[in-house]
Amino acid sequence: MPMNMWIISQSCEGDNSMNPIQKLRGSLERAPVIWKGDYPYFIHSITDGVPRLEPEVLQAVIDLVVERVDWQKIDAIVGIEAMGLPICAPLALAVNKPLIIVRKRSYGLEGEVKIDQSTGYSKGEMYINDIKDGERVFIMEDVISTGGTMRAVLKGLANTKATASVVMTVVEKGEGMAQLKSEFSNTNFESLVALHMDGAKVVIHD
Repeated sequence: MPMNMWIISQSCEGDNSMNPIQKLRGSLERAPVIWKGDYPYFIHSITDGVPRLEPEVLQAVIDLVVERVDWQKIDAIVGIEAMGLPICAPLALAVNKPLIIVRKRSYGLEGEVKIDQSTGYSKGEMYINDIKDGERVFIMEDVISTGGTMRAVLKGLANTKATASVVMTVVEKGEGMAQLKSEFSNTNFESLVALHMDGAKVVIHD
């Protein structure tokens, strides 16, 4: 069996009566919530790395992403440290595309692109390496809320000769996605699940 078919051919060992989007939505609705001051945060294995990431949830995410993208029009996948790694590695295997990781440290390689990162929570620097001229890239994110990290990555890519064809996030929360769509009109933005917090409850949009 070809390697790039391995991920797709595996069945989830959870409740097989549920389709992938139901599995993802259910896992988010069951996510624990913590309070930081007056603001509630849901904690999920896809967006935070804790609690443990169950294979059927990861498989559901991969299945949903694979079916929503025309991969013949994509040359490479870009994932963002840190939570982009567990999503993008199996995705790259599933669709047989090279994987580029946006890192939070510099390696000093020729052509390295420095990104000034600013989000609602932190500031710092990130670095992209090995982007080739003319490549059409698919960017995978775990969650977009303020949009600060993705905005920085897209601006960094604008300094290369690659094209950000599609940006997809597992979770869309807040106004960040809408703002990114208005700023980067040549990029297609999609989310698997949109949600908001109602007190300590995760509310998923239809």
